Amino acid sequence: MSEPGLHPSICRFCTVGCPVMVEVAEGRAVRVSGNRNSPTYFGFCCAKGQAAPEQLAHPDRLLTSQKRDADGVYRPISAEQAMDEVAAQIRRSVDQWGPDSVAIYVGTYSACYPAVGPFAGALLEALGSRMMFSPNTIDQPGKDIAAALLGGWEAGPQMFTGSDVWLVVGGNPLVSYSNSLPGQNPARRLTDALRRGMKLIVIDPRRTETAARAHIHLQPRPGEDAAILAGMIRIILTEGLEDAAFLAENVAGLDALRAMVEPFTPALVCARAGLAEADLIAAARTFARGPRGLAVGVTGINFSGRSSLAEYLVQVLNTICGRFIRAGEPIVTPGVLLPRAAPRAQPRPPRPARDLGYRMASRGLGASAAGLPTAAAAEEMLAGRIKVLISIGGNPVAAWPDHPKVLAGLEALDLFVQVDIRMSAAARLAHHVIAAKAGFEVPTASVARESLERGNPVHGNIDTFGMYAPALVEPPPGSDLVEEWEFLYGLAQRLGLPLSLRFPGGTKGTARESRPPINVDMAVRPSSDAVLEMLTAGSRIPLAEVKAHPDGALFPEEVLAAPKSPDCTARMQVGDAAMMAELAEVLAEPDPVEEAFPFLLVSRRMAHVYNSSGHDLPLLRRKGTPFNPAFIHPDDLAALGVEPGDRVVVASRHGEVEALAEADPSLRRGVIAMTHAFGGLPGDGTSYREVGSNIAALMDVADGFDRHSGIPRMSGLAVRVTVGPPEG
Repeated sequence: MSEPGLHPSICRFCTVGCPVMVEVAEGRAVRVSGNRNSPTYFGFCCAKGQAAPEQLAHPDRLLTSQKRDADGVYRPISAEQAMDEVAAQIRRSVDQWGPDSVAIYVGTYSACYPAVGPFAGALLEALGSRMMFSPNTIDQPGKDIAAALLGGWEAGPQMFTGSDVWLVVGGNPLVSYSNSLPGQNPARRLTDALRRGMKLIVIDPRRTETAARAHIHLQPRPGEDAAILAGMIRIILTEGLEDAAFLAENVAGLDALRAMVEPFTPALVCARAGLAEADLIAAARTFARGPRGLAVGVTGINFSGRSSLAEYLVQVLNTICGRFIRAGEPIVTPGVLLPRAAPRAQPRPPRPARDLGYRMASRGLGASAAGLPTAAAAEEMLAGRIKVLISIGGNPVAAWPDHPKVLAGLEALDLFVQVDIRMSAAARLAHHVIAAKAGFEVPTASVARESLERGNPVHGNIDTFGMYAPALVEPPPGSDLVEEWEFLYGLAQRLGLPLSLRFPGGTKGTARESRPPINVDMAVRPSSDAVLEMLTAGSRIPLAEVKAHPDGALFPEEVLAAPKSPDCTARMQVGDAAMMAELAEVLAEPDPVEEAFPFLLVSRRMAHVYNSSGHDLPLLRRKGTPFNPAFIHPDDLAALGVEPGDRVVVASRHGEVEALAEADPSLRRGVIAMTHAFGGLPGDGTSYREVGSNIAALMDVADGFDRHSGIPRMSGLAVRVTVGPPEG
C-alpha cells in the first residue's frame, strides 16, 4: 500500500468521480482535498468527498460479514462461509422456482465501482435469470423511454461547451453536481459559461441555487412539466422558430405534434402552472433562438408523474430546434477508456420501449428500455415470484417508493442479501450482510464515469479525461472484507457457472466500436487490476497509458461527425402515437390538490448527503442535519400556525410521516419540500429527529405510475400538514 503522504486518487462518494488528493498516515486515509493538478475538475472536492475518511474509519463500519440467526440476532460469519450459504440457497431456489426467482438490485453507489454491473449481469445471465433491477427506473427512466420512442442522433446532441442557451428542467446541479450541468466542477463551468454570454433557463417550483443564477426561472406548480414543455413547443412551432430544414430531412411526425400541442396555449398552460404568460413565451423564444444549446430533464420531472412523456417532450424540444452535432463538427468526446467513437451525423430510428421480454405479475408491467421496473419489485416478492434478492450498493428500505410494501416484500423473501459497509436500514432486514471494501481500499478508473454516457453531453465526462487510481490503503486490521465483484464471482464459482462480461456499447448516444464479450477465468480469481483491464479492453487509450498519468490527463483526439450515409432513411419520431395520446390525457387531468390535501410535496437535494449515505458522518452532520426537515414557505407556516422547529405531520392519501418544520422562502407557496432516502425501520427505537423521515411512506406504487417504466408519483404528491402532537 501507499507510503505516508499525499496521493492522487478518485473520490467514490458519488458518481461524479472527482480527482482528489488523499493524505495517508499510519496506513489510513486521514484527509481528502481536491486535486489541483487535475486538468478538468479545477481542484473541486465537495464536503461529501472530504468526509470519505470518516466513512472508511467509522466506528460502526462493518468489518466482517453478518448472518441473522433464527433469534433475529446478527452474528459474524466469514465471507467464504457466507458465499457458501448464499450459493446453496440460490441453487435451491432455482431448482424449485426457476432462475427468475433470483434477482439482483445494483444500487446507485455501485456506479462508483465499474465492475459491479457487468459481473451482476453476467451472473444473472449464467443463471438464466432476467431479474436485474437498478435505480434507473426509480430515478430518471423517462430518458431511456424517450430515446427509444423518438430515436436519436448518432453524433449526439450539442455540448455544454460553446452553448448559447441551456435549459434545466427539474434539477439543481449546483447541489447534486451532475445530470443537467457538467459534473466536473459544475459551479465553475456554469460561471464560465454565463460570463461568455450563455443564457440559463430553469424550470423548478423552488428558487434553487441553480435557478437563482438563471436568466429566466419558471417557478410552476409541481407536476405541470408536460404542459409547460408542450406549451413551449407550441410557441416555437407557431412562431416559426423551429429548424425547418433539419426537420424536413430527419424527422417524422411533425403534423401530429402540431395538432397535439395546439390546445396548450400560453393562457391555458400558465393558468394550470401558475406562470406569467410573458415568462413562458420568453423562455420558449430564448431557447429556440439559441442557436446552440440543449434542454435537459432531471430527476424532478421523472418523479412528478408522466416521466416518459415529460422526457419525450424535452427531446422533442431539442429535436425541433435541431440541437445536434452536424457533419464536420467534433463530437462531445471520442472516449478514453471506452472504445473509439466513430459516428455519423444522421438519425437513429425509434425502437420498442416496453414489453421487452419479461412480464411482471403487477399492473401489466414488464421490461422497458429503462430496464425492469424497480417500483414493482416488492410486488413480485409478495407474489412469490422473487425468492432471493441480492442488493449491492443500494438501500431499498430507504430509497424504493411505497415503504410499507417494500418492507413486506423484503420480509417475504427466502433470502435477502445486502452487500454494505454498515448496518443500513436494508442490512437490518437482510439474512446475510456481506461486508465490503470501499473507497481508497480498491483501485478504480474513470471508465466508471465515462460509462454513464447516455447521449447527453453532461452525463459522463464532457472532455477526454482519463485517470486510474490504485488502492491506497489496506482494509482495517482484523477485517474480512471483499470487493462487490468478488462476492458475485465467488457465488458463480460455487454454482459452477461461467461468467462472460458483456458491454452494450458504453453509451446510448454516440456510435462506438463494438466490444466482444470477455470470458472470466473461473478457476483462478483475477486481481482487481486485471478486472479493470477487462472493463477497458478495446479502449481508445490503453489503460497502461492512462496509468502513466497519476493525476489523470486529457487525451484529446478530434473526431468529427461523418456525413450522413447515402442509404440512411431513418427518421426521428416527434409524433409518437402513445406519447401524443398521453399528452391528450394531460388536458383532462384533475387538479391533485383538494381541500383535504392542499399542499404539493416535492423532493429536494441537500448538499451534505448522497441519497441514504452520509447521514452518520460527523463532518457532514456539522454541515447539515441528521434528519430531513419539512421545508415550507414562511407565509404557509404562518397560515398553519407553525413555527420553524415545530413538529408537524405530513400526510398523503397513502400514509404519513413526522418531521420538523423549517422555513424556506425559495419555495413557491403551496409547495412543501423534503429530501428522499432518510428514515429508519419501524419500531427500531429511532426518531425522525435522529434519522429523519422516510417520505417513501407517502407514496403508493400504483399512484400515477408511468405505464412504460412503472415509476409512480414520487414528487408532486398532494399532502396536508398538521401540527404534531406534543413530544414526550
